[in-house]
Amino acid sequence: MFGNNAEDFLAAHNFTPTDEQLADAGLIAAVRNANLAVVKGEIFVIMGLSGSGKSTLVRCMSRLIEPTAGRVIFDKHDLSQASEKELIEIRRHKMGMVFQHFALLPHLTVLRNVAFPLEIQGIDRRTCEQRAQEIIEIVGLKGRENYYPRELSGGQQQRVGIARSLAVEPEIWFLDEPFSALDPLIRREMQDEFLRLQNMLQKTIVFITHDFDEAIRLADRIAIMKDGDIIQIGSPEDLVIQPATKYVAEFTKDIPRAKVLSARAIMTPPKDGDTLTNSVPADTKVQDLAAQLVDSQTGVAVTDEDGSTIGHLSRQSVIDVLVGKNNDS
Repeated sequence: MFGNNAEDFLAAHNFTPTDEQLADAGLIAAVRNANLAVVKGEIFVIMGLSGSGKSTLVRCMSRLIEPTAGRVIFDKHDLSQASEKELIEIRRHKMGMVFQHFALLPHLTVLRNVAFPLEIQGIDRRTCEQRAQEIIEIVGLKGRENYYPRELSGGQQQRVGIARSLAVEPEIWFLDEPFSALDPLIRREMQDEFLRLQNMLQKTIVFITHDFDEAIRLADRIAIMKDGDIIQIGSPEDLVIQPATKYVAEFTKDIPRAKVLSARAIMTPPKDGDTLTNSVPADTKVQDLAAQLVDSQTGVAVTDEDGSTIGHLSRQSVIDVLVGKNNDS
């Protein structure tokens, strides 16, 4: 909460003040009743419109903003009880952060920018540069080690910011709208790069965005926020198929379902005597199997991770998704 005497106010109202009581006290509840768990190795996207509280929430996770109440558990430790010295060490060694504004040091080269967080840990210069060079190659900037930020494109500058945050080999990686300032084509390229890096590094990631297209492309799970509250948490498919509120339904209604729905979501039970020669994995998105199904007269089998048939997918069911039929069901 933002405002004077927020802690005393919360305690006086049993930590459940009404909107009217908040307004009368001149306080803003930027995040409230937020309860979530991020699973190791997943990309957890937090999204919402401007002012929904998503950036405040991610800053509370690292205590860049002090939570007025509640707990933040990281690696079995309650960060709300950590000393400033302990927090500094955790941020230096276990957390990586990338924000919308790159905040590169203009007087340092790419190599020195990436090495900077290692240098402030007291690591010797040779080791810093060796590690920085490895990360620079991972993010695709080999050959630009001696460039200055002003000599790079926006997308290249963002890669430097990403490389700098990865240099400390963080256990959890916070990214707050890192691509929103980029042109659409560069943004798409950076999303591709981000997914490539995650495939290589398998980080635990909390990613903030207001763009649902970006969210469904990147996320394992999504939390949708409104007025400081988390309205619903689920996979992109869950949010589209089973929106918890009218707000979530409105938020997701214009998303092409073929991008989100999987074969599992629209299959029918397998039929006795089926002799389908073709099959698709259950998690395949409709847009990725459309060409195969549109020309099929018999449909395809849907298989699980073990290769066992768990359903049948017809040509018509795919066409229905592509043309938007039953989107309101």
